[in-house]
Amino acid sequence: MAVFTIADLHLSFGTDKPMDVFPGWSNYTDRIKTNWTRLVEEDDTVVIAGDISWAMELSETFNDFSFINALPGKKILLKGNHDYWWTTKKKMDNYLSDNGFGTMSILHNNFYTADGLALCGSRGWFYDAETDADMKVLHREAGRLRMSIEPAVKAGYDPIVFLHYPPIYNNMECTEITDILKEFGIKKCFYGHIHGGNAAKRAFIGTKDGISYKLIACDHINFTPLAVL
Repeated sequence: MAVFTIADLHLSFGTDKPMDVFPGWSNYTDRIKTNWTRLVEEDDTVVIAGDISWAMELSETFNDFSFINALPGKKILLKGNHDYWWTTKKKMDNYLSDNGFGTMSILHNNFYTADGLALCGSRGWFYDAETDADMKVLHREAGRLRMSIEPAVKAGYDPIVFLHYPPIYNNMECTEITDILKEFGIKKCFYGHIHGGNAAKRAFIGTKDGISYKLIACDHINFTPLAVL
């Protein structure tokens, strides 16, 4: 058993918004499938950290989820800023069950365990949030992150955290998020959202305050799931 992660699949089998139009994204779904199948075994787990499907409604995710479900391993799905189909956990759990997507689970105010690890996370929010509306969302996301991490710590685990938004970017830090990571002694944090070489240069990849941060947007990691350990 092993744990992998990847973000920003941006699947569009059920909608007309292919990412192939962007530089470096040609045949991206074939590349994801080939690399994923080469690395991931059926007993492994893959955390997909947001921007999973371009679908606008949950019912429109069927083709994208069919693609994911058919890939090897168990998949844990985390919300991204473009996952407009996201709804209540109960509705999503029912949708996965009703459609036979048995390899997929939703990470939302909870945590999962795999290979002795606690897998925790939240979407996160803008590192430079300033408006009242943005701060309201940020505080809610920080609360969701705490709700994910705290029970895992109480259960005796050292959690690994997955976010969609980068907690540190362009020399700015989202302290509402990083303070929680430091409070619970998190050692590893993986995040997505950042695309393209120029943007990735401003993303923080390295160790700060004892926490290792890695960018896992699929174009940054060559459309290949990354082992978390």
